[in-house]
Amino acid sequence: MSTERKQAECWLTDMDGVLVHEGMALPGAADFLDRLVEAGRRFLVLTNNSIFTPRDLAARLARSGLHVPEAAIWTSALATADFLGGQQPGGSAYVIGEAGLTTALYEAGYTLTDTDPDFVVLGETRTYSFEAITRAIRLIGAGARFIATNPDVTGPSPEGPLPATGSVAAMITRATGAEPYFVGKPNPMMFRSAMNRIEAHSESTVMIGDRMDTDVVAGIEAGLETILVLTGSTRAADVSRFPFRPSRVLDSIADVVELV
Repeated sequence: MSTERKQAECWLTDMDGVLVHEGMALPGAADFLDRLVEAGRRFLVLTNNSIFTPRDLAARLARSGLHVPEAAIWTSALATADFLGGQQPGGSAYVIGEAGLTTALYEAGYTLTDTDPDFVVLGETRTYSFEAITRAIRLIGAGARFIATNPDVTGPSPEGPLPATGSVAAMITRATGAEPYFVGKPNPMMFRSAMNRIEAHSESTVMIGDRMDTDVVAGIEAGLETILVLTGSTRAADVSRFPFRPSRVLDSIADVVELV
């Protein structure tokens, strides 16, 4: 990897597996966030989860001892609303999702409707309704365009995996023949919209993640320096199986503090 890159001015970091694990702050996470603030770096904490609003997530992080302002949180729901606002300003959508997604779309000027919407927008929800999925299938069949916040097929819960957006999207695709456009990771669109939000440039921005198949590949495609930490999904032994490499592989976010 070339060392000719500019000093990192802006930082994007994944949340789960990098800063927190099952609601607990990971060692070094608070120090990392403190260092970003001390150094005056612009940064965003990213998550593919579209259930929660930034306010909800800031409160959840605060309970784990991590202080992140609402404005420094970027979700797949916000990225989806940003994308749709650019594609069709003032459009309409039938939404399957929770407050994180409905609030983001509403604030982007979208009308939420189940009658002749421009888009069907699918995100995570704790309770997928067969009735809502049926409505989505019929609306897509009638010409609504299909958008999904992220392709994650399962999400974690204390009892084990839960079906997530990607699984429900697959069911709707089988019923309609329509593939959704996924806005969240690994689509580099999510990183580009995040960088726009903090006026960052790719040559001076670093992405930190715990997954080779989402965080790292999307970071590379967005032209960013990438750091893989080994406190989440990807293990050290897995890295060599991928046809791309992160700029650095570090044990944890604690090892990133000195790089800020």
